[in-house]
Parts: sequence; structure tokens; C-alpha cells
Amino acid sequence: MRSTKSRVVAALVAATALAVAGCSSDKSDEAAKNEVSADGKVVIDTFAPQGTDDNLDTNLVTKAISDKFKIQFRWQTTTYDAGPAKEKRQIALASGDYPDLFMLIPWVDGITQAEVQKLGTQGVALPIEQLIKDNAPNIQKQLDSNKTLKEMSTAPDGHIYALPQWSDCYHCTYPDKLWINSAWLKKLNLQMPKTTEDLRTVLRAFKTQDPNGNGKADEIPMVTDVQDSSLMGFLMNAFAYNPVGGNSNRSLLALDGDKVVTPVNSDAWKEGLKYINSLFKEGLIDKASFTQNAEALKATANNPKAITVGSSPVLWPGIFVQLGSKDGRDKQYDSVPPLTGPDGKSYTGYNFPSSTGYTFMLTNKASKEAQVAAVKMLDYLYSDEGRKVGVMGPEGVGWSKPRPGDIALDDKTQVGYYRFGESEHKKNISWDAMAQYNITLDYRNQQAVPADIYSDAGLERRLFQATKQYEPHADKSVWFPSASVWVDPSLSAELATLQTNLNSYITQSQLAFITGTKNIDTGWDAYVKGLDSTGMTRYLELEQKAYDKYKSGSK
Repeated sequence: MRSTKSRVVAALVAATALAVAGCSSDKSDEAAKNEVSADGKVVIDTFAPQGTDDNLDTNLVTKAISDKFKIQFRWQTTTYDAGPAKEKRQIALASGDYPDLFMLIPWVDGITQAEVQKLGTQGVALPIEQLIKDNAPNIQKQLDSNKTLKEMSTAPDGHIYALPQWSDCYHCTYPDKLWINSAWLKKLNLQMPKTTEDLRTVLRAFKTQDPNGNGKADEIPMVTDVQDSSLMGFLMNAFAYNPVGGNSNRSLLALDGDKVVTPVNSDAWKEGLKYINSLFKEGLIDKASFTQNAEALKATANNPKAITVGSSPVLWPGIFVQLGSKDGRDKQYDSVPPLTGPDGKSYTGYNFPSSTGYTFMLTNKASKEAQVAAVKMLDYLYSDEGRKVGVMGPEGVGWSKPRPGDIALDDKTQVGYYRFGESEHKKNISWDAMAQYNITLDYRNQQAVPADIYSDAGLERRLFQATKQYEPHADKSVWFPSASVWVDPSLSAELATLQTNLNSYITQSQLAFITGTKNIDTGWDAYVKGLDSTGMTRYLELEQKAYDKYKSGSK
């Protein structure tokens, strides 16, 4: 899951793309002619992210889907790097040189709600609700039975212009985690921290008492990266509720009863920033946390000369340390339960649905034949067979039926399948994250996972057990259901601009307060005034109107 600076840059490009796309799109799909390959398959130009170890042209699922639905995919690919991937997509839309189909990954380059509305009203995105009714019984069943999915999918005008993935990820639902070196805690005779001051004590000890035993002051008490950081989420939640907006990205919105509010101008938020700044000033949070990318973070934690990382606030440990490390260092990190702050507060972020952003969108470049083939293909991914093959690869290659002695992730559930680990299968066998369209909690909990949470294959159980500590701290009464609340289409462009400007202003201001380039005591009032001049009052007004309409049961 990705965040921070790359999101700000991409959001700015998005605003430009939304403005320009209105001039460049052909609102009619009448000119979309069917193209057929030499072997009689429907050609579909498809825009999609592609992992570094994958090749969508030769991927086993691509071949299976191509043969089953007589589709010849002509891929336009991006990397998994969120910033460049979003920028490439938005430039394609703004220029008018876009594909028949977007098949995206929500945490890489998912399309926003505001973009969907704009592209739908411009005629770039095709309405697909009738295509679904006529060709996709599995999708229709989920839309009829899953209220939130239907709310997310249906624009205020009643059309479905794009579909989000539905992937119930329990550990992603409570994403604001901190992973700490429990071997260092044991060596220094320290307890797992329970309060914000306990954490300060632990981080000081990591910095000064040589827990890695090499006689050098090379220990880094806390470090993260700009793409994956849950630093603000984990630490701020001991002072003020820090909302999650989707895919672990931060939101500006919370609820006070039925009133839409923001926590980022509160006194409690100020105290949280002061605490984080105090850790930074002591050198307990590494400076690189606010500038480095994921690769740099992993290089630090995987330093072959010594284990130097004391803790990292990220969603899961594989983000910062190599799982299955030869020296076993990855097994040293355990999750820290939500901290209690000086006023007794102890929140955690609630991310529901855990997958947001729109990932399947047909455009007016798609022929009628391509539209039908694409929707039938997606309907297959909603089936039990399709979600297994799409996410894991063919049976016997990426997964198998349960084996004797297998235990389900949730031991109250019957085992449904065993997914091969990385050492058991080859690369490029599945669409993985691109195919996660009907991954319900029940289905995910059926996965066979070893009892040993520190084994390579036991990761899901490790995350499952860690998340059990976080779930009780989620206050759902203050959670704003952003995925289900749609603003009036005529206001979506204004809202997108406000959101972009506010996110940029808040991100830059908070970074300045944390790193000390601005004094929080003398600069707080100016920051709060700046929120209003940047559009916070109007932003809350628009969101309140949309929420009131949602609560009334109408779009």
C-alpha cells in the first residue's frame, strides 16, 4: 500500500487530466470497430501494471483467459511504482490516447471516485450495468448481495462506469501497525511498549545501548519510507483519531455523530505532532523516513553487516525486511499494539473496504464485441474457479486442494485451498493483485496456513494474529464511509481540486512541524488559518451535503 509524496504529485496530475480530458474525448462508441486477431480472437487494448518478475504477454493466466474467452490482449503496461503508474494513466486519458480497457491494481493506480464521475459524464468511461445484467451473473450476484459494493460501484446518475475490486483483507483493514525488534527488547530487558512514553524509553535504549552487540552506534530506533509509512497513523492515534481513506491512504474526514469533521485542526492533533517532533529531535526517528523509497528502506533493514533497525511503522514486515532471511532477522519483528497517549486515547485506523479505487473500466474505444468479452472475462474472475486461477495461477502450479493436516487461517473455518509459497512455484504464473475481484473474508480465511507464524508460509497467520491486537481499538462511530458517499457530479471537479490542494498543504505542513523546519507552537495558528484559505470549510461543506444525501438513502 502506497502513500505520501507520490500521491500528492499524482493528484496534481489527476486534476490536470480531469480538466483536459473534457476536450479530448469522443463521447460516442459508434466508431469503435471490432478488431480480430489472425486466430479469430477479439483484440482488446488493455492498460495494466506489470511486476518486475512478470510478463503479461506470456503469463499463464493471460494464456488461460485468452483461450477461454477468445481475447487477444494488447497490453500497455506500467510498473508497480504508484506515482509513475498513475501519471502515465492520467496522461493517456488527458491526451485521448487511451485503451479499450483499464485493468488496474487499487494500491498502484486505482481510479478515484471523482475521476470515474468525470470520465463517465464525458463519455470516456462506458456504463456497464446492462452488460453485467446480460453477461455476468457472478458480478450481478455480488452487486445484489453486497450493499457496500453496490454503493461504491453506482454513480449518482445510476450508472456503473467502473468497478472496484472487492478484496477483504483483514490485516489491511487495520493498517496502522508498528513492527519492533522483540529480540532487542529481550536483550535489553524491556517490555513491549504500551504508552507513548514507553515507546520513547524503548527507542532511546535501542539508540544508546548497542542491542545488536557490534560495539558501534549504528542502531536506527525507527525508520520507514515515504511510500509505505504508517508512522503518522500509528503514533497520532495515541492522541487523535487519524482516519484512513482507502488502500491505507490517509483521509481528512471523520464523523462527530452525523456531522462531518476533520481532526487535522484539533488541539489533540497538535499534541500528536509535538510528540512525533520530539522523537525526531532526539534522533529516534530516522531522517530518511521522510525522503527514501521502499528499496532504500529494505536495503537498510537487510544490511548484511549488522541488524540495525529497531522498529518500522509499515503495514507488514516484508515491506522493510527480507522474509526468510538467512540469519533469521525477519523473525525478530513483532507488532506493537496501539499505544495509549497521555490523555488515555488509543485508536487505530479503520480501512473499509480494504480495497478502494476503481480498477475495471471500459472506454468508448472498446467495440461491442470487446465490451462483452471483457465483462465475461471479469465475471469469470468473480467465480470460485476464476478467483483461484486469477490470483494464484492454474491448479497444481500456484495452488492445490487441501492436504492432510492443513489448518485454515481462521481455525473456525474449513480449509478450502493451499497456496504454494514462492519457493514452490515459478514466477509469472498469475495475475495476482490484478485479479482480486471477489476475495471475501470467508474465502480468504479458508486458506491453509501453517501454525508456525514465523515460517515463510506462515506469514498470513502472523498478520492475522497481529491484527487481532488492533481491531478492538477501531472506533467505527467516527469512521466516515468515503467509498460509499458520492458528491453531486457537478461538484466532483471542485471537490477533487480541494482535496488535492488540502492534501498537499497538510502533508507539507506536518512534515515541517515534525522535522522542526517550522515551530509548531508559534506556527500552529497560521497553519489552521491556512487550512481555511486552502478550502477546508468548503471541502467539509461538500462532504456534509454528500453524506446527508447518503444517509437519506438517495444518491
